[in-house]
Amino acid sequence: MTTKAIHEAKLEEVNDLGNNTAEFIVRPLYYGYGNTLGNSLRRVLLSSVKGAAITAFSIEGSTHEFTAIPGIREDVVDIMLNLKNIRVKSHSDTPVELYLEIKGSEQSEKAGDKRVVAGDIKLPAEVEIANPNQVICHIDDPKHVLKMHFIVDTGCGYLTIEKSGQERVHSDMIALDAVFSPVLRARYKAENTRVGQDTNLQQLTLTIETDGTITPREAFEEAAAILVNQYTALAGSTTVESAPAPGGETEEEDSGLMLPIEELGLSARTANALTNNDIKTVRDLVMLSDSDLKDLKGFGAKALDEVKEKITELNI
Repeated sequence: MTTKAIHEAKLEEVNDLGNNTAEFIVRPLYYGYGNTLGNSLRRVLLSSVKGAAITAFSIEGSTHEFTAIPGIREDVVDIMLNLKNIRVKSHSDTPVELYLEIKGSEQSEKAGDKRVVAGDIKLPAEVEIANPNQVICHIDDPKHVLKMHFIVDTGCGYLTIEKSGQERVHSDMIALDAVFSPVLRARYKAENTRVGQDTNLQQLTLTIETDGTITPREAFEEAAAILVNQYTALAGSTTVESAPAPGGETEEEDSGLMLPIEELGLSARTANALTNNDIKTVRDLVMLSDSDLKDLKGFGAKALDEVKEKITELNI
């Protein structure tokens, strides 16, 4: 069975904000759908995007987490906390074993304790570390050799230490609770917007920050795909044909909307005022109200009358 429903939303802009953070702008949406999509995407981003983490480890000379290790400044509990901050990316669906073997520095008495970081771990081809400078511990004995063994696993959401302990690859290893999600933060904002004369619409702005093991764009697309799969399973044999988008145009009208401002035949003063305010096509122009246009720098009442006359000539 096929029914006619609301129009499809479009991902209009993706703005890179740096530090593994990006902003995604979706519009136009029917009123209320900014919150509907924003909330569902945010929940999936924070709970269901696949990631990897260290779920167990062992240190030669230590049998449990409540021991001090000769030659190491930190105790095992401190090392556990540091291991949780290592951001790991795994290309394997099965647990992967990692190793670390490093000796204290002969210069440690003069230059300070030798710092052991995530970048010192020997990595197989299927594993990457996004923050190699993350500190694991410090060796304060120049003759001490630190040997560690790690298990990296993939999953979604949060793995408790009890469940991690039950699923350990090696029973003699110390279990870690793990946060698999590569998404550190996700927030959204729903705002009113307009398309042509239709003002009862919304725009969704979704900001995503990841830990560097995946890009914000990859996280966004995976979250959307997860929701699509969930809803497709519930839809049965019913399919939905998208309704025309608000302000939808015929092919002839659309070509007119994509006409550059320079080709409208406006006076140089009016054309410059528009282009200087980043209005480059007729589509950009007709999305603004009279009051919006009057607020533009260098754009007066005479320019507004001139623009209205040209738009009337285009029959848009």
